[in-house]
Amino acid sequence: MKNPFNFLKATYYYLQSSYKIWQVRRLQEDDLVYTTKANVQIGVYPGKKPESPYDFIVKFREPGKRERTPAHVHLIVEMYVKHVHNPTLTLKLKEHILTMLSEIKPISSFPPNLQFFKPEHTEPFKELDKVGEFTVEFLLVVTELMAIQERTNYPEGSLTESLYKDFGVKDRFSVIQKAVLKRLR
Repeated sequence: MKNPFNFLKATYYYLQSSYKIWQVRRLQEDDLVYTTKANVQIGVYPGKKPESPYDFIVKFREPGKRERTPAHVHLIVEMYVKHVHNPTLTLKLKEHILTMLSEIKPISSFPPNLQFFKPEHTEPFKELDKVGEFTVEFLLVVTELMAIQERTNYPEGSLTESLYKDFGVKDRFSVIQKAVLKRLR
């Protein structure tokens, strides 16, 4: 062996990079937060906001489909679909969501844990599962995770809460536009 120092240095960098790759794979495979009764997997990945060390991205995978990232506009449009089917029950769901949003706290670790949701919360709203793309269970879990993300990254932010407060009060166009414009910023 010509230079043992170079060998040790190369071994060190190899082990260091292998460890980093292992960490990324572990995060990508193990950070499943919740699986719905319909077997939709809802997970999180580390985010990239330098000002927020606990930033994360919410993703979901329906059986047999590719992984997708939900947006506020998806959830609000789903609420409008459910509202057409049963306005009274959807407005009760909205109130449940607003109660949940008032309880959400920022996180200081990764991955996040659900802070409010319990499976029995879906029982009063089962009728709403008959319409739309997403179940109430999915809506509640994803909305909570997006609210945790917002509270963690923007402690004074309130987009999620403001969208649900406006739902059923303001016209659909302005509520959906607010959800879309947030995404374009």
